[in-house]
Amino acid sequence: MSYGQMDIARWLLAPSPSSPMQARMGSWYRNGRLILRNGQAIFGVSIVAAFLVLAVIGPMVTGSSTVQDLAQRLSPPSPAHLFGTDDLGRDILARITLACRSALLMIAIVCALIAPMGLVVGMVAGYFGGLLDVVLMRLTDVFLAFPRLVLALALAAALGPGFGNTVLAIVITSWPAYARLTRTETLRIRDSEFVESAILQSASPLYILVHHITPLCMPTILLRLTLDVATIILTAAGLGFLGLGAQPPAPELGTMVAEGRDYLYQQWWVATVPGAAILLLSLGFNLIGEGLRDAVSR
Repeated sequence: MSYGQMDIARWLLAPSPSSPMQARMGSWYRNGRLILRNGQAIFGVSIVAAFLVLAVIGPMVTGSSTVQDLAQRLSPPSPAHLFGTDDLGRDILARITLACRSALLMIAIVCALIAPMGLVVGMVAGYFGGLLDVVLMRLTDVFLAFPRLVLALALAAALGPGFGNTVLAIVITSWPAYARLTRTETLRIRDSEFVESAILQSASPLYILVHHITPLCMPTILLRLTLDVATIILTAAGLGFLGLGAQPPAPELGTMVAEGRDYLYQQWWVATVPGAAILLLSLGFNLIGEGLRDAVSR
């Protein structure tokens, strides 16, 4: 999705820069109704909600994910083990629930970090311009010059395996796109009449950035963030598959796929179930993002 296509996000959550608060609330209401009428977005929300429920209450129902029972090793799906067991006799459903909880937690942490980072860098560069803009954008270009997965892999390998290092690697490689996007929006907004009026009233740059520019950049950032969640999931799964994610005995979706690849032909469920979880979770967030984009572009 090109940056130009992100202009449709101006319909989301915020009205035009000159609109009063009443028009802004009307925009929220109007676009909310459009989103609720979009079946694609509703289906995506249903998938993500199902994973949230599984992550919250699943471990209470499925029991321990670390208990080994070699007598039940590689058992096929059955009433006792709905998704079968792995090579150590551990219940795959129990491990999936904890792995989904870890994946959703990682998504929340990454999203909570990359959006503010990109927002701050992009607004500062776009509003102040000059040498500061050049330095920040050249730094951003350095990160954008490398494929995200390759750079994340290099950083994770340098930092070492683990949940925290995986989060850090994904954050470092993801924020530049948001900085670029925010800078473009800031350059458009800073010449608006309401910003010039605020400057004439002796408003500080910090006040203008926080109260005027940030609210108008947020819709675009939120839409881009929704569309990027699937990439975050796949990057985390890829690092886990290569052994750079959460370490045993903590379950992780990519690691579970890697553990089951040796049994793919005979005991297909060991790798297929976590792989399907990755697919469905990515699909859910993709449908939400696409649904939001389609709804607000009408």
